[in-house]
Amino acid sequence: MEQAITDQLPDWFERAGENVRQLYTYWRGKCRGGSLPSRADIDPTEIPRLLPYLTIVEVVPDNRRYVYRLVGTKEVEIRGQDPTGKSVAEAYYGPSIEEAYASYDRTILAAQPHYDDSPFVGPGGRYNDDEMLFLPLSDDGQNVTRILVISQSSLTPDFA
Repeated sequence: MEQAITDQLPDWFERAGENVRQLYTYWRGKCRGGSLPSRADIDPTEIPRLLPYLTIVEVVPDNRRYVYRLVGTKEVEIRGQDPTGKSVAEAYYGPSIEEAYASYDRTILAAQPHYDDSPFVGPGGRYNDDEMLFLPLSDDGQNVTRILVISQSSLTPDFA
């Protein structure tokens, strides 16, 4: 497992939307001494304008693999349903379950942020030009136990 959180900005940072950049900067500020931040380190009062676009997915040790624990109101609106409490397999929003799993798996295996801005045709045949950022969270600073996700699309306004 790779475990180096550096001060260098990732190559995708400049092309990312404002919401994504803001959350990445916030998350990186919570990384202490090379350790991943925990869920408890994420204080909603520090990022109130981003809350509607955030999702927290828990990594579970059973066949469900990943479970939606918190889903922001704008994310629910874009999806057309509230997946809170459901597994990613039951309620993913993407081109396929394999691609959804791949993004979560990459985040866990590398214990690093994963950025994806590939357009896709989502459930119901709707074209999506979303960009998504998957940020690892850890109860022990090393092993990923939750993933903080922000999604931004042309339907999502940037904040000034």
